[in-house]
Amino acid sequence: MSGLTFFDVCAGAGGLALGLERAGFEPTLLLDEDTDACRTLRNNRPKWSVLQADLLDLDPSEHPEIYDVDVLSAGLPRVKSSATAARAESGEEEELLRAAVYLAHAVRPRALIIENVPTLAHADRFRDFRDFARAELEHLGYAFSWFVLNAADFGVPQDRKQGVLVAIKKRWFPSFRLPTPTVTDHVSVGQVLAPSMRSRGWKDADRWAAQATAVAPTLVGGSKNRGGADLGPAGSKRKWETMGVNAHSLGDQIPGDDFVWAPELGKEGMVRLTVHQAALLQGFPEEWEISGKKTARYRQVGHASPPPVGEALGRAVAQALRS
Repeated sequence: MSGLTFFDVCAGAGGLALGLERAGFEPTLLLDEDTDACRTLRNNRPKWSVLQADLLDLDPSEHPEIYDVDVLSAGLPRVKSSATAARAESGEEEELLRAAVYLAHAVRPRALIIENVPTLAHADRFRDFRDFARAELEHLGYAFSWFVLNAADFGVPQDRKQGVLVAIKKRWFPSFRLPTPTVTDHVSVGQVLAPSMRSRGWKDADRWAAQATAVAPTLVGGSKNRGGADLGPAGSKRKWETMGVNAHSLGDQIPGDDFVWAPELGKEGMVRLTVHQAALLQGFPEEWEISGKKTARYRQVGHASPPPVGEALGRAVAQALRS
């Protein structure tokens, strides 16, 4: 046992926490405001301490177990694109980013990991947040690095770029190295989903998998205020259609032996993915069960940080902290 600890905020379905666990960390507390997400965490890891609360309402003094952890981690809900930046919920999500940084004042972790959309690391739109984070973290004695990782480079069958902030106390930061890719060839959608597609006797499963040779487009969870479960914006849907997948909705179950795959006939001849299959494409293990109704389950999956990326980040930070 390494003895390394972490406190995870906006924990969601547990992707970042699961990755950190694989890297040798133990959580002292996981926080999320969503009832279904908290149920997901408790069902999969009954021994984890899970608190249902809004990060913006958290009083650290009521939770002494979060003080002096090795890592404060935050896989925050993905902030909307510049086209939707004016929406109120986008402002709320940026407020969560700032709250995670402010929390370092009370928690005083040895390291801080925040991940979000790729533009977080370099786009003009987030310059004010980066300036804010720099001022706060330098004041607290941290050095830090902004960078972008693609989950596909870590064995996740998805083109999912993540903007990451890693801040480490200056004593240990010189030993920090960016996570290096763990695969040389990207894993395809067909490779990951073939066993699942075969599981109910679908006779076209192998034929479908053989042509699904690309990684998936980025899965997006969407807003609680709008829409149902689908596989993303128009461009993503078109990419899915090239793999014979109807991306306009998710299926309730995997195709059975009577389903005829005929993508040339349009959407109705294409296969629909289930929420569980979407979770596999996000890098969750087969046994990880997502709680809630279909749309709520898919939202958890789409907002999650892929566990293999969390593991790579955790290992890189752990190596620095042990130096």
